[in-house]
Amino acid sequence: MAFIAVAAEGNFAKAGDRLGIGRSAVSRSVQKLEDQLGTRLFVRTTRSTSLTPEGQRFYEQCHPGVEKIIQALDDMRELREGPPSGQLRVCSTVGFGRKVVAPLIQGFREANPGVSVELLLDDGPTDFTTDRVDVSFRNGRMEDSQVIAKKIIPMQMMLCASPAYAARHGLPGTVDEIPDHRCVNFLLASGRVYEWEFKVEGRLRKVAPPAMLTFNDADLVLQAVLDGHGLAQMAAYQVCDHLRAGTLVACLPQHAPDDRGHYLCFLSRQHLPTRMRAFIDYMTEGIRAQDLQILDSLLARQD
Repeated sequence: MAFIAVAAEGNFAKAGDRLGIGRSAVSRSVQKLEDQLGTRLFVRTTRSTSLTPEGQRFYEQCHPGVEKIIQALDDMRELREGPPSGQLRVCSTVGFGRKVVAPLIQGFREANPGVSVELLLDDGPTDFTTDRVDVSFRNGRMEDSQVIAKKIIPMQMMLCASPAYAARHGLPGTVDEIPDHRCVNFLLASGRVYEWEFKVEGRLRKVAPPAMLTFNDADLVLQAVLDGHGLAQMAAYQVCDHLRAGTLVACLPQHAPDDRGHYLCFLSRQHLPTRMRAFIDYMTEGIRAQDLQILDSLLARQD
């Protein structure tokens, strides 16, 4: 780099200014290079510095490669400091991705036209390296210490039924009464049936109710409950509109667990390109602005 700078500037002092180092440091670097090559690269006088024939030949051969390196460095600096640009590969759980993430992406694209977004919906764990994922939306409890997990909003889990089901079968008055009801279960990506969770006397309690219907899609679980086929525990973002509209009713809201969250995850806080910083900020603000929480209002009604 010192050699290219001197050849371009024709002066050791100007080359040092260009590289942000002193003249003597440039001279030492060039001298070291000449020693390695075993040839003089510059003719130095008190008035000028010019390339020797060997120096000119070396310059012509290495200059294109160095220019590419400089361009690559400039491109990386632009990605980190310039306007957001490039491609983002985003992963989300299926239900949250459809309901919350996907509707916000077009607004992000309009605000950042230089960024293209690829959204992958998958309820399984995210492999950031193999799948080349930049940002992932995860639900529940974050136990992976290898990633940065930014909590966007709490994840409220609501036990719900349709008004028609409640009229025919009633609603459970305690957690112990749940197995007496018809239930709809959700099958996790791991193949394990999701266990319903409740907070009883300050402790987490899990319930694995028998079910006549089990789905591996959260939207199908919701539709089965809306159709009056039974109870299910679902995330508040999925059912809050139905609870406000009265097409669903909540059961045992006083026992809803309070240690879950919706998280935005990425591998490192350091050297984030501007497209990732812009996406994280936009999605955090956009999700928090939505009215996806309902537990407080349900508890207030009970009071």
